[in-house]
Amino acid sequence: MASASGNAFDFSLFKRLIRYTNPYKWTFYFVAVAAILLSFFAVLRPYLLQVTIDDSIVPKDNDNLIFYISMMLIALFLEVIFQFLFIYFANWLGQEVIRDLRVNLFEHMLQFKMKYYDKSAVGRLVTRAVSDIETIASIFSEGLFMIASDLLKMLVVLGFMFYNSWQLTLLVLTVLPFILYATRVFQKKMKIAFEDVRNQVANLNTFVQERITGMKIVQLFTREKVEYENFKEINDKHRKAWVKTVWYNSIFFPIAEMSTSITIGLIVWYGGLRVVDNDAISLGIIIMFIELSQMLFRPLRQIADKFNTLQMGMVAANRVFGILDTESSIPDTGTVKIGKLKGAIEFKDVRFGYIEEEEVLKGVSFKANTGETIAIVGATGAGKSTIINLLNRFYEINSGQILVDGIDITDIPLKSLRSEIAVVLQNVFLFADTIVNNITLNHPEITEEDVVKAAKEIGIHDFINSLPNGYHYNVKERGVMLSSGQRQLISFLRAYVSNPSILVLDEATSSVDSYSEQLIQDATDKITEGRTSIVIAHRLATIKKADKIIVMDAGRIVEMGTHRELLAVENGYYKNLYEVQFMAEESMR
Repeated sequence: MASASGNAFDFSLFKRLIRYTNPYKWTFYFVAVAAILLSFFAVLRPYLLQVTIDDSIVPKDNDNLIFYISMMLIALFLEVIFQFLFIYFANWLGQEVIRDLRVNLFEHMLQFKMKYYDKSAVGRLVTRAVSDIETIASIFSEGLFMIASDLLKMLVVLGFMFYNSWQLTLLVLTVLPFILYATRVFQKKMKIAFEDVRNQVANLNTFVQERITGMKIVQLFTREKVEYENFKEINDKHRKAWVKTVWYNSIFFPIAEMSTSITIGLIVWYGGLRVVDNDAISLGIIIMFIELSQMLFRPLRQIADKFNTLQMGMVAANRVFGILDTESSIPDTGTVKIGKLKGAIEFKDVRFGYIEEEEVLKGVSFKANTGETIAIVGATGAGKSTIINLLNRFYEINSGQILVDGIDITDIPLKSLRSEIAVVLQNVFLFADTIVNNITLNHPEITEEDVVKAAKEIGIHDFINSLPNGYHYNVKERGVMLSSGQRQLISFLRAYVSNPSILVLDEATSSVDSYSEQLIQDATDKITEGRTSIVIAHRLATIKKADKIIVMDAGRIVEMGTHRELLAVENGYYKNLYEVQFMAEESMR
């Protein structure tokens, strides 16, 4: 991978990126041919200018003058046509490449473990998937082909100059090493500067996205001034990173311009003396060499500028490939075809930690028979939600075994396993879309009629119909147009229409409004009916109905039994929890 060490170019990274042009090789070849033709058109115009001066203007030959001017117009027209085709297809190729690359990146990110997202800033990932990949397009539209075209143009110009006058050519070349050295230093400095720019852009995106998402917390705790100052500091670092690139540009381009002016002066001085001495050098050749020297040095300046663009694209490609090279997916090696699961669950001495050497589950074992409702209770951090994460294989266990219908879940294809498990979370995530799309998640086999039927069965059809546009009501980003209770109802319906074998309610009724509470309780009774359910709940009504209650503390199961059995345990954990929390809940009703 490319680094910020100052190395001007990473060819291995470049070769990897170029492989994305393979499906569009004919376009690639056409752009390459157009670049070659443009290099020859570049010397044709100065040549026609030279012969126009020497063969028409100096001898005052009007017929020849009209002919050469016509030839110059034809050459200009052809150059414009090929320039248009070159620019259009180079940009088209860049957009095709980044479309494919972005699809590959998103597909790869969809397979990542939850652990990867636990450690990765959302803003940084968004930067990689959007602006970094957009920057890669400039490699093709403004970098690669433009640089190749300019280099080819310089070689053709240089050969043509030697052919016409080796003396004037050597004079021009005396300035060239100085410009080449300055260009090389400039490229190295800009590589480091652009690496810093991309870092600061990612930091800025991450900061802004987090603060906008958590604006309620910022305002609740009156952190506006603190966050404003933090933003000013991050924004200032972003500005300084860009100013550094401006500084390098401000030094390089005046030096390049001065070198060009010195070259023109040398050509006029030496060529003028030769013309005065009636040597082989003519006035037309001097004018042609002035034009050709501009063509020789102008691409150098442009190459430096385009190399900046290429460097930014390569830095962006380095970051994107860094994610593509990240191996953080759950191994999906299961081969057992399960069909419709019965829903029997068994945990056998399961041990797990989100961080190595810090176990969250410490040898958890229990069974949930087909059709049973298991309630899991315990203090925050006891490991209740972790059981749900492991059942869905969002994380890999350290040791032990998890079985569904007697089959190790690692032997079941991930898609098959997760399609049989529906989860209703306390913090419901809704997309900025209609209610019906949030329920079906665009599943092709779930129709709107299925959704309406399911809503009637669990008793929330009237609630949805009361909203503007009913099932086609747009809930906006994260479902902000609905209350927490209404979002929970949508989540219940989403789980119900998927017809799962196993249902998980992760504290799904712990914080809802009074309007939604009875609807949610009725919906809970309906969707848990006849299927294996695991309920992580604080509500006494839900827990009392469970076939089995698992009591957890510090990653271990400390008690297990029915509500009645656990209350009979003297000084039991559940009994104390019941007396402190649940009886207080009952007294408030």
